[in-house]
Amino acid sequence: MTTSTDMVIRTYGPGKVPPMLDVVADIWADAHPELVDNPGAESQGLSVPALHRQITGHLKHQGFALVVAYAGGTAVGFGYAFPCTAAYWFGPGLVDQVPEGARTERLMGLCELAVRPPWQSRGIGSRIHGELLKSIAPHWSSLLALPSNRRGHDLYSRLGYQYAGPYRNTADGPEFDLLLLRVGPDI
Repeated sequence: MTTSTDMVIRTYGPGKVPPMLDVVADIWADAHPELVDNPGAESQGLSVPALHRQITGHLKHQGFALVVAYAGGTAVGFGYAFPCTAAYWFGPGLVDQVPEGARTERLMGLCELAVRPPWQSRGIGSRIHGELLKSIAPHWSSLLALPSNRRGHDLYSRLGYQYAGPYRNTADGPEFDLLLLRVGPDI
């Protein structure tokens, strides 16, 4: 059996991502079967086509990084993030409610982090997260998690993220938990 120490972790910039969209979307679908089988998920932007659109739209951000974990040559997990401004990430309704450092220091927007279920709880998500932090070197990291995503919340809590408030991408979209991590200038 392959262990997390047998993992190969690769980081890709924007130019290498388009051919990998189906691979990462397949990982995402495996990690979120409750969304794949939910007919309302597409209208909430929580679907494989929505993920394709989301990643493609984020490729334009300077410093974009995709990290993929491989076991035996097969992709088993991924995450992607990019440096962003607080105004972009938090939006006008929330930007004044986050800590000053999250508004003024280097901020990483962590957009997705998913590991196939057979590979979860082996440290792979933590390793992907660590590689994103190395690649982007933020002072703060922020992400959105569905309140129902208990496994994700458990991982983010172990990584040090703290709840910062409720967040909606759109007025009629699902409510997420906004999570923040103070990374510091030295990773």
